Amino acid sequence: MKKGARRIELLDELRGFAILAMIVHHFFLDAGDVLSLDWGYEIFDKLCTVQPIFWAIFIVISGICSRLSRNTVKRGVTVFLSGMLITFVTAVIMPLMGIENAEIYFGILHCLGCCMIITGLIMPVIEKIPTGIGIVLSTVLFVLTYGINNKKLFFGLVTLNEPKSNILMPLGIYNGNFHSADYFSIIPWIFMFILGAFIGKYAKDGKFPEFCYKKHSKLFAFVGRNSLWFYLGHQVVLYAILYLVFYIIELYIRIKYI
Repeated sequence: MKKGARRIELLDELRGFAILAMIVHHFFLDAGDVLSLDWGYEIFDKLCTVQPIFWAIFIVISGICSRLSRNTVKRGVTVFLSGMLITFVTAVIMPLMGIENAEIYFGILHCLGCCMIITGLIMPVIEKIPTGIGIVLSTVLFVLTYGINNKKLFFGLVTLNEPKSNILMPLGIYNGNFHSADYFSIIPWIFMFILGAFIGKYAKDGKFPEFCYKKHSKLFAFVGRNSLWFYLGHQVVLYAILYLVFYIIELYIRIKYI
């Protein structure tokens, strides 16, 4: 955030809420994987219907912050490299530990990093577009391209052919051979990010409602300010806790039947 600007506490809190919601969501999946609990998978699948809402909040807020950042491109590179670290761990390290099908090739960090880099590079253009027009245009583009992962555009009026390779996977175009445990394509989410960048004009000018600058939750604010670290570390912590529970249960059963 640029010096002299009032911190918009609500942005940190909403971002923290979205991250914690994501951690809870992943907990049920991990409970299914580690403890073989069918209800974990069932709850995870049901929560998938609302997951895009939390990520939309997170991405819009990131877009708003891009308008307040001193160097959005630099932040984008950092976030993207963090995503590549996740890819290395899930695609190389975890299979060696016997954990399969958890590979993340283009998740939320890859997507956010690319959105930050692209938006940072075109920020001079964004700043010349009237805010109202930019908000409407980016919203329309997001809606029209939302179905790209299902090979549909413009409310199904355009159907994309299945590609032979997955080279365009970062853009949302891939074939049936592609799998990523967490996947966020640049399209359509770049438009949601840019929507946030346009809204960020009001934040930059200090025109957000007064309650946005007040503190409401220390927990959400703390998580929001450290969202990258929480994302990078949450799976390690969840797996450690669940494996500890698994070990305790297994030990209890052995002692009981000695």
